[in-house]
Amino acid sequence: MRAPPSTFIPPLSWKIKTGPKESALADWRRVNLMEEEKALAKNTKSVASLMPGVLKQIGLDKKQSELEILKVWQNSIDPAIVAHAQPTGIFRGTLFVTVDSSAWLDEIVRYRRKEILQRLRHSFGADLIQKISFRTG
Repeated sequence: MRAPPSTFIPPLSWKIKTGPKESALADWRRVNLMEEEKALAKNTKSVASLMPGVLKQIGLDKKQSELEILKVWQNSIDPAIVAHAQPTGIFRGTLFVTVDSSAWLDEIVRYRRKEILQRLRHSFGADLIQKISFRTG
């Protein structure tokens, strides 16, 4: 066996005062993991700081705005129109609405489009909903 060199520098964990719990764990493991545990602790992040990014990544904010549009649609649009037309999505300021028959599509596009657009813009602002596209489906 080789003797340690005379310029032996003890690891940082030897200088750190550990409590009885840490000492017992180090003895039981037969290895001192204090340095590794401290290095990992520095890189940890709280769940609260991670959640906004995760929610945005899975598209929850978009789903929430679509649900808000559906709620306003149900409450502020004429019930006769609501019975035959439902919003199906929004993309780049265009609200897509599916209508159940071509007769209702013609009625809505000719006579009710401006009224519906004004009510939705009043609720959400002109930025979110710039135009409406109606389709039969």
